Amino acid sequence: MGIPALAFLAFILLLATAFDLRQRRIPNALTLPVMAGGMILCTSLNGLDGFMLSAGGLLLGVAFLIPFYMMGGMGAGDVKLMGAVGSILGPQGVFTAFLFSAIAGGLYALFVLARSRALKQTASRYGFMLSGFLGTGQLTYIPPEEVRLPRLCYGVAISLGTILSVLRPI
Repeated sequence: MGIPALAFLAFILLLATAFDLRQRRIPNALTLPVMAGGMILCTSLNGLDGFMLSAGGLLLGVAFLIPFYMMGGMGAGDVKLMGAVGSILGPQGVFTAFLFSAIAGGLYALFVLARSRALKQTASRYGFMLSGFLGTGQLTYIPPEEVRLPRLCYGVAISLGTILSVLRPI
């Protein structure tokens, strides 16, 4: 990935993070033009092969996160942001970005839970579920108490994970 494309991607991810943290949403006015721009850029650089890689990355990026959106675990802006990342990085790049984003998302979730003092309660619930599973062989979900768990801005994890995946040593 060239320096201009990397700078463009970093700028878009910075904007997405700012929107997500301030407004708790990532607007279509950001993600949809990036999807189109990524496809145009890849097509102009590599012709039909570039178009196919960009389209494949976009679809794969959306496919990775759409199940979580459908279960209510994240917003549509997060899904479209991963699709936009895929339109620039292609299938292989978005796969790596997704993996890095999942790790960043897990660490971010732990940080948010610890900051809100809900980590101890959450760890205790999951400990009881694990001990029940080990004792009986049956998995039983214990819902959280009335305490409202903090919402995550997953655009932060997508941004951090994507940047780390692109900058990692090969």
